[in-house]
Amino acid sequence: MKTNKSPLSKYQWLVVAIIALTQFTVVLDFMVMSPLGDLLMKDLQVKPYQFGIVVSSYALAAGLSGFLTAGFADRFDRKRLLVFFYSGFIIGTLFCGLAKSYEQLVMARIFTGIFGGVMSSISMAIVADLFSLQQRGRVMGFMQMGFGLSQILGIPISLYIASKSSWQMPFYMIVGLSILMLTAILLALKPVRAHLDKKTDRSAFHHLLATVKNRNYRIGFMATAFMSLGGYFMMPWGSAFAVNNVGISQKELPFLFMVVGIFTFMIMPIIGLLADKINKFQLFMTASLVMIASVLVYVHLGETTLFVLIVVNIFMMGGIMARMVPSQALTSSVPELHDRGAFMSINASLQQIAGGIAAIIGGKIVWQASPSAPLMNFDLLGYVVVGVIIINIYLTRRVYLYVDRKNKEAA
Repeated sequence: MKTNKSPLSKYQWLVVAIIALTQFTVVLDFMVMSPLGDLLMKDLQVKPYQFGIVVSSYALAAGLSGFLTAGFADRFDRKRLLVFFYSGFIIGTLFCGLAKSYEQLVMARIFTGIFGGVMSSISMAIVADLFSLQQRGRVMGFMQMGFGLSQILGIPISLYIASKSSWQMPFYMIVGLSILMLTAILLALKPVRAHLDKKTDRSAFHHLLATVKNRNYRIGFMATAFMSLGGYFMMPWGSAFAVNNVGISQKELPFLFMVVGIFTFMIMPIIGLLADKINKFQLFMTASLVMIASVLVYVHLGETTLFVLIVVNIFMMGGIMARMVPSQALTSSVPELHDRGAFMSINASLQQIAGGIAAIIGGKIVWQASPSAPLMNFDLLGYVVVGVIIINIYLTRRVYLYVDRKNKEAA
């Protein structure tokens, strides 16, 4: 696939910054739950399986919300949608901080998921509308930096604040940052309405149904689902594995998150630039092989040093992120302009649902004799992840071939 430089304008850089920082707050809200698990479970006196419900309730609500909004996502100015759902996300996050019981927290996470789960699809649709395919690799790279920032700053700071006060305080911090970003969206982001010129007369339901029925779209959906399965299978168990299997102390976990996050933060712009200069599928394939190798090493780690665990995690997270950038850039080019909002909403929903399914399956595979005992069958989980990655390579190749053929026909 032929690419060129295609420099970004000043306004495009502003849009990238706004979307990346907005994504940072949404990602942090999701990511901070697992590190806060120990404090939260002790304070609310909930059992591990109940905490699992707290975590999964967000993903399930986000997935359902994405499907429900998919039908009318292309019928409104994307800026207005962004403002509406981000406002709901802020309110939900505030409710999380105000929760005083397990039941209240579950309801707050469901509310937050309904609004926060759609943020990614709206952001992706805006990127696809405002940036050419030759620019999207760089843009996706910067957007994914929000994930790295959540590890470098968000999680360590959140853990520190929570340890000094309560588990609710990180949610108040996220609310404060989100209000600043909402102000930036309202003042700096221009309306995104080009897709409205090609709006169809189909009802919201028929628009959703037509999007799902499109065979080429379904390939993109499947590629996204298997991408999420590969990433979410092991993520919930990372802290428990580090402490109980590798022998890392709880006090060392924030440092582990921070260092891996720093390297992820530095890697993402490089991957974005590479995605715009070389064949996107070849980059995805290389990153997948790196991830396979690092996963196989990771799941077989016994007691070792923090340094070794950090190095292995850097390669594994680098592989995950380096797969995500070219994959998202390709997937964003699958739908036609008038279907883009619906496609991105369904895509984001499948991503959330697949992540929830992966966590459930992972919980069935691994087990512990006691809360402080090593995780068993973690190596088997690694083999499942490798199998998922191989399937994902096949599906992403089909997406690449379709996008390549589509661009040649349009030229």
